[in-house]
Amino acid sequence: MKNITLMLTVLLASVGAQAQETAQAAVAGNNYGLLAIGAAVAISIAVLGGTLAQGKAASAALEGISRNPSATDKMFTPMILSLALIESLVILAFLIAFLVIPGMK
Repeated sequence: MKNITLMLTVLLASVGAQAQETAQAAVAGNNYGLLAIGAAVAISIAVLGGTLAQGKAASAALEGISRNPSATDKMFTPMILSLALIESLVILAFLIAFLVIPGMK
C-alpha cells in the first residue's frame, strides 16, 4: 500500500507540474497543455506497467532458480531477454509521448 501511495503521489505531482501549461494554453485558445498532460500520463502508465511486469518476471525467475538451482542457465537468458523487451516497450511509449510534444509548437 505504501508503494501505491508513493506512485500516485509522483503521478499527481507530474500532472500538477503540467497544469500551469494547461492554464496558459486555455488562455491562448490552444490545447498544447492537454497534449503535455496526455504525454505525461502515457509515460506514467507505461512506466508503471513496465515496472510491475519486470518485477513479476524477475520474481518468477528467481523463484524458479531457488526451487531448481540446476536450471539457472536455462532461466537466466529468457529472463534477461524478457526484461529487455519489457524495457523496450517502456522506451517506445516514452518515444511516442515525446513525438507528440513537437506537435505542440
